[in-house]
Amino acid sequence: MGDRVFARAVEGKPAQVLGNPDVPHSLTYLDDFARALVTLGEREEALGHVWHVPNREAVPMRRFIEMVFAAAGNLPHIRATPRLSIAVAGLFNPTLRAVKEQLYQSERPWVVDSSKFEQTFGQVATPLEEAITSTVAWFRGS
Repeated sequence: MGDRVFARAVEGKPAQVLGNPDVPHSLTYLDDFARALVTLGEREEALGHVWHVPNREAVPMRRFIEMVFAAAGNLPHIRATPRLSIAVAGLFNPTLRAVKEQLYQSERPWVVDSSKFEQTFGQVATPLEEAITSTVAWFRGS
């Protein structure tokens, strides 16, 4: 997401999206992920369970990218790469060949529920707008 969306938004270049940008996707802010990992490593009640770390409501990637571009002060432009293009490029590029195996995550809704984590540990996800603003600032080097 970083170089394909945030860096390109800051530079005013088209965001690059794999698959369908109009399906909802659960997103996790890196700072929330780090805090959750620390919590899981420190708390006894975390052992033996499967956890989804805190995330906000799922949003279509198109909406997320529009928010990123707005925070960067640029008009959004999205370049979506469909499965067929990735499959053809994967014939020559091993990285894209591997990406093809993960496309199901961006072709159908990818929604997770972090309420178990939130209720158990009292941590909630950073508001999406705040996470985006902070990440754009990081990509700007400020």
